This record gives sequence, structure tokens and C-alpha cells, in this order.
Amino acid sequence: MMSALDWPGFGQVSLAGLLFLCLAAALAGAIDAVVGGGGLILVPALLLVAPGGQPVYALATNKIAAVVGTSAAMRTYARQTPIDWGSAIPMAVAAFGGAVGGAAFAGALKPAVLNGVVLVALVGVGLYTWRKPALGVAETPRFGKWAQLAVMVAGGAVVGFYDGLAGPGTGTFLVFLLVGLIGFAFLRASATAKLVNVATNLGALFYFIPAGNVLWGLGAVLAVCNVTGAVVGARLAVRKGSAFVRRVFLTVVVALVFSLGWKVALG
Repeated sequence: MMSALDWPGFGQVSLAGLLFLCLAAALAGAIDAVVGGGGLILVPALLLVAPGGQPVYALATNKIAAVVGTSAAMRTYARQTPIDWGSAIPMAVAAFGGAVGGAAFAGALKPAVLNGVVLVALVGVGLYTWRKPALGVAETPRFGKWAQLAVMVAGGAVVGFYDGLAGPGTGTFLVFLLVGLIGFAFLRASATAKLVNVATNLGALFYFIPAGNVLWGLGAVLAVCNVTGAVVGARLAVRKGSAFVRRVFLTVVVALVFSLGWKVALG
């Protein structure tokens, strides 16, 4: 159980480590499908097991699992939740470009500075959502058609850039952007965010794959587990509705605040 597997593309993980990662991937897929934040679970698990011996392999392999799981969640949402493809697709394209640009600048900003900025933003997001119980329960459009498209595209590019630069809480920021700024209900926001998050993950892989950082064997196994969790999470969200998604959203925000707060405290 503890000896390293010599399977190609698995980064010398042990069988126990592989089983641990499978459980983490399934749980991450379920959480991510509801409101984003799955990386809060799977990325630390990968870094703990350390496949390939370097953190970059963990980050790259996580993107393979995430893009497949998020695609499955998006498909489940699309069957039962209306998505405005005319605005969601341009937002996703902008997010892809932003993610590629963010990855290119990933080494230019000190992690401690970025963590501090994101921590402040998350605290603000959490307090704003908590103080407005009606936020995201029903649709409350705030812009006309073309203004909404412009805001979604600009917001997608900014969040995509952040995902390429760092990544923790990307899905959560997308949901808040669509609920707090655009006026979507939480359920519709989660459905739209899945498409955009697929694009940001692909943007990161645009760099990771040519660099040879993806462990394809491990990534394929984790993708299957992530898809299983993602489908369960998406179906649960559709059945329970926006009020349920709001509660999960606040839970994930609190978890992200504690996670990043710990990192900032440790420097």
C-alpha cells in the first residue's frame, strides 16, 4: 500500500496515496459543481502526496481533473438550468485569454502579496453575501443586454487572469461576480460559472501541457473521480435550488478565508 507505483504517468505515488487522492477528487468535484472552490480540497491533497516530486506536477495534474469534472457539471446544469450562451461564451473566451496571460505573469508577483489581496477580497465577498439574505435567491438584472455582456466579458478576463496567476477560489469569484454584479440567481450563476471555469482551466493547460508537467495516468484517474463527484454535486444543486447554493457558497468562502489567512500568517 505504501510502496511507490511504477505505473507510467502516475508520478511514483503509492496505492494508499492514489486512493486518498481519488477520495479528494470526488469531494472536490462535488463542492466545485455546486459553487466552486474544489481546488481548495484537491490541490492541497496533491501537494501532500507530491506526485512527480515537484509542486508544478500537482498543479498541472489538478487542472486535468478540474477541466473534465467542470465540463461534466456544466453538461448536467445545461440540461435543467437555462444558460444565456450568447453572453456566457464570450465571457468564457475572455476568461481563457485572461488565464493564459495570468500564467505568463505567474512568477512576477510575490505569493504573500497575492494571498493578502485575495484574503481581503474574500472577506468582503463573504460579508456582503451574508448581510444580504435575498442576494441571488431570485433573478435581479442590473444591466441592459449589451452592458451586461460587456461587464461579463471584462469580469471573465479579470477572473481568468487571476486563475492563471494563482487560482484559489476562482469558481467562487465567478459565482459572486454573476450574482453580486450581474444579478443572476445563485443556481444560474453556478451553471454559467462552470463554462467559464472550463475555459480558465484550459488556459492554464495551454502552458502546462507543452512544458510536460501533466501526469496523464494520474490525471485520468482523478478526472473520473472528479466527474463522479461533479455530477452528484450539480444534480444536488439543481434539486435544492439557489438557497442551498447560497449556503454552500458562504461555507466555501469561510473555508477559503481560513486557508488563505493561515498562509498569510505563516508568511
